[in-house]
Amino acid sequence: MALSEHEQKLLEQMEQALYAEDPRFASRIRTQSIAGQSRRMAMGIVGILVALGLVVAAALNQAIWLGAIAFALMVAVGVWAFAPTRRSGPAGVVDPSGRVKPTGKAARPAAGDGFMQRIEERWDRRSHDE
Repeated sequence: MALSEHEQKLLEQMEQALYAEDPRFASRIRTQSIAGQSRRMAMGIVGILVALGLVVAAALNQAIWLGAIAFALMVAVGVWAFAPTRRSGPAGVVDPSGRVKPTGKAARPAAGDGFMQRIEERWDRRSHDE
């Protein structure tokens, strides 16, 4: 189903706002491989079905310990398959001593900056931009 011209403009504005608000997050979303994600989900579904089969087999054989292990395996595979993937590598600049110094949003806030203060600053920036 095609989007109307108005919907396309709104979508473009939302995309530009996302890039302006958090460019690192926006670029990470754009560069993630859909094929890799679908392959991971398919492997996860197969793993869940195998673990579910083990749970059923354990119930039929009255092996409670095997059922518990299979259930834990099923949960672990589900979390692995459907959890968002993380980028590898340090998020920052490596200084000459070999330490990673965070940059941008990864940098720690000043000692006096609290969570609420950062939220209020974001709110003020958004209200002034509009």
